Amino acid sequence: MTPTLNLLGKRRFLPLFITQFLNAFNDNVFKMAMVMLATYTIYKDPEQDAFFNALAGGVFILPFFLFSALAGQLADSSDKARIARLVKTAEIFIMMVGAFGIYIHSIPLMLAALFAMGVHSSFFGPIKYAILPQHLGKDEVLAGTGLVEAGTYIAILAGTILGGLLPYQDAAIAVLVFAVLGRIAGQFIPAAPPEPDAPPLKIDWNILRSSWQQVSATMHIPRLFLAICSISFFWAIGAMLAAQFPPLVENVLGSDNTVATMFTALFSIGVAIGSIIINLLLKGKVSARFSPAAVIIMGLFVLHLWWIVSGWVPTPGSGEEGLLTWREFLAIGRGDWVLIDLLGIAVFGGIFVVPLYAFLTTTVSKSETARTVAANNIVNSGFMVVAAALLAGLTKLGFSVENTLLSVACACVIAAALAWKLHKACD
Repeated sequence: MTPTLNLLGKRRFLPLFITQFLNAFNDNVFKMAMVMLATYTIYKDPEQDAFFNALAGGVFILPFFLFSALAGQLADSSDKARIARLVKTAEIFIMMVGAFGIYIHSIPLMLAALFAMGVHSSFFGPIKYAILPQHLGKDEVLAGTGLVEAGTYIAILAGTILGGLLPYQDAAIAVLVFAVLGRIAGQFIPAAPPEPDAPPLKIDWNILRSSWQQVSATMHIPRLFLAICSISFFWAIGAMLAAQFPPLVENVLGSDNTVATMFTALFSIGVAIGSIIINLLLKGKVSARFSPAAVIIMGLFVLHLWWIVSGWVPTPGSGEEGLLTWREFLAIGRGDWVLIDLLGIAVFGGIFVVPLYAFLTTTVSKSETARTVAANNIVNSGFMVVAAALLAGLTKLGFSVENTLLSVACACVIAAALAWKLHKACD
């Protein structure tokens, strides 16, 4: 095995890797099952489909904005492994609500469970990254971060496929089973007590004030400001693309849910590939030197995707309501270009973002890592909520799904400028 994959054989890394893998996997089984149920069974209306997908994205991300400051305080001042186990226990109860919502086709219950899963993930997020420099050597953090990102997107792939293809009754059972498995894996994460210089735990229950203080305490440092803003633009781009996949596939490309699942799966594979490639390019050294070029190339793939889909003329298929199946979509010559564009966007997205996460966790003291990640999550979530609101607003104003891709390409240019400044300042 390569030195990177060797980490998967270490007790100090493997249980965390499995726990975060199952976390991302179950999130996406539930989200995809919910979106497919709403898109193909409950609504069946292009405008409502697009609005619901944007709304679901905002509902899931909002808790990161509200609760990340508290999560960072807890993680830096407590045993991170213990918090992880508490969070995974809560997931079991959340998925009980979500499973019931799926079973009875209740949009309010599904959205409530989605919000609660966002709360759950906002507490697990700082732990996932902050525990790496505590359990890994400095020359292993980039590799560990790359594996976590690759594992997350492979989990998204698997969860998306399963959530998209399972009958809704089976999906309701599956999310409960995987929540239990995640809790079992979390039991084996080694202890990660607070560092000796970690501040005592003083919880500020004023969510807005604590979030503002957490962000301002981090963002005044130029290198962290640039890294966090660059990552935030990446996640805003990702949020807009993910929300567009189901309505783009059904209403523009005239294809069924198997094609939507294939798109999300391909995107996940691409980010995982990019996460591994950047570690090989940087040879374990944390640096942003490849990030500006990577996001520019990512933007070019987005532009080409816009050009392809804006001139798309749907072809009748043999699927339900005349939609194309995934096999029929692959048989269309233009379909190949769509897949190439999606893969290119994802691979270069992974190359762009992985070193920036490693940068966050290695340029601050270990006693501040979780709060730094929490500040990043707050800003990320703010960008993603704005992106979801922008997408929902554009669709309400009558903008076509394909034309909203142009705003994604513009965001890539801004992210490249920020990453270039970070590279010049720190590398």
